Amino acid sequence: MSGRQRIAIIVGTRPEAIKLAPVVQELRRAPWALPLLVTTGQHGSVVRDTLACFGLRAQVELTLPTGAHSVTELTAGLLSGLDKGLSAPAAHAVMVQGDTSSALAGAMTGFFSSLPVVHVEAGLRSGDLRSPFPEEAHRRMIAEVSALHLAPTHAARRNLVAQGVPPERIVVTGNTVIDAAVSASRRPPADRDPAFRRIEQDSAPLVLVTAHRRENWGDPIRRIGAAVATLSHQYPEVSFVVAAHMNPLVRTALEDSLRGRPNVRLPGPIPYDTFARLLARSVLAITDSGGIQEEAAAFGLPVLVTRDNTERTEGIDSGLARLVGTQEAEIVAAAEKELAREGALLGDLNRPFPQRNPYGDGRAARRCAAACGWLLGERPKPVELPEQT
Repeated sequence: MSGRQRIAIIVGTRPEAIKLAPVVQELRRAPWALPLLVTTGQHGSVVRDTLACFGLRAQVELTLPTGAHSVTELTAGLLSGLDKGLSAPAAHAVMVQGDTSSALAGAMTGFFSSLPVVHVEAGLRSGDLRSPFPEEAHRRMIAEVSALHLAPTHAARRNLVAQGVPPERIVVTGNTVIDAAVSASRRPPADRDPAFRRIEQDSAPLVLVTAHRRENWGDPIRRIGAAVATLSHQYPEVSFVVAAHMNPLVRTALEDSLRGRPNVRLPGPIPYDTFARLLARSVLAITDSGGIQEEAAAFGLPVLVTRDNTERTEGIDSGLARLVGTQEAEIVAAAEKELAREGALLGDLNRPFPQRNPYGDGRAARRCAAACGWLLGERPKPVELPEQT
């Protein structure tokens, strides 16, 4: 063994914090590894709070100027900050996750510094360069500069090979969000804001709602909010919890038509452990989030995806997720069908699970850490997640 290898792990957003936290924990346990957690400031203090749910704290905390940023301004600011933030102490590799501006900037900075780039959750593709925007383009660009591609599924592996990535540089790990969601859902409730305690103690059937995708900003998010308002009128015995985005403009567009409804909760951003426990006991999720499509699968939770396409095709194929777009009537009709399922309005969680979770087995973080060791010559190549038949 050649000694401890320093891996700079770039975290900019709440989903990145969730999905990389289990990997950081595994790397901390590895005798060969020295993880360096770097936060970019893209999602501000919410990233710090999310990492704290997993007992983690960044060693390097960067900041961004306050106020709205275009994608160009955001990426430029992240590149500048990471160029300085990664200059010392020297790293042996850079790890990024997913497809955010922070992930793209982290991958580019690592490449420009001649460091091997490890891409967690590599290979997701919608097939439409403009949707999701700009994430689909980010994924493809990150693939071009990565030395190791940690694909969450075998479908993601096939996408990478189709893009020209050598198969020997790909390891199928499963998705680390399954590790994170299951772990967080088992954590006992903390003594925090009474509003969160009341939501967790509510015994009514629960529908969890989120909306934040950039391509849904404006009228589409307002239509999603209107659909939830209609459903709340139709199902007064159901609690609708709207976990809003931290962007105030996005949050206002979603919540405007929902204020004052007695069975609609608008708590704002929800701590991740609370969110995971709510997801585990929900009867339905309505979301445009990619991560929630995956997290829901850990609990066999049906999902209505308020998008026109999705790169998480495994959930669609398994029957757990359904694409419904952003038209009010289609969302309402799809939700009515799900809530008509036997036992749904009784809060019955004995719902049909796929035989195996299409997104992994809860050991993805362990495979990711071992694959990094393999890349750096410290460990043999890990056994990959088996393909479902």
